[in-house]
Amino acid sequence: MMQKQVTQAFRKKVYLLGLGKNGRHYWLEEPSWDCGWYWGFGYVETYTLDNSPSHSRDIYSHQHFDSLFLSGPKDCYSMFTEFFEETPLTEGEIWQLLELMKTFYTLKEAAAAYSIGGSHITENQFKNMLKNEHHAKELNAVVIPQITKGACKLLTPEPIQD
Repeated sequence: MMQKQVTQAFRKKVYLLGLGKNGRHYWLEEPSWDCGWYWGFGYVETYTLDNSPSHSRDIYSHQHFDSLFLSGPKDCYSMFTEFFEETPLTEGEIWQLLELMKTFYTLKEAAAAYSIGGSHITENQFKNMLKNEHHAKELNAVVIPQITKGACKLLTPEPIQD
């Protein structure tokens, strides 16, 4: 079975998701609080030095977890397991990761809606009712960090016990 791995790529921590059917290693980039108003997380990348991101000179491919595994013609578990030739995750861990990632995306959207009072397509007639800085702050400062921490913990190797 493939071992869990955590390494660095371009000064960011990355977690091994698995070996794709195309023979490339796929890595999940650590979460980041970007531009002072939204969560960057779910970035799935491959690197020019496929199995050694810390020595890579560039990103080979950049995709999003939700478009790869959470939306499509099949259920998310099938999309994940059919994408990878091998993964360091057990069946139960795959289900947990998919749940946490879907929850992350749901809460990220909720936090944005609470922050701006809608979905940012046009002016929302319920903007005053929807805008809730307290809810947005709680999601962004407390709930989402715990969800992303849980996802990263699933992908982190267990410490060796003496």
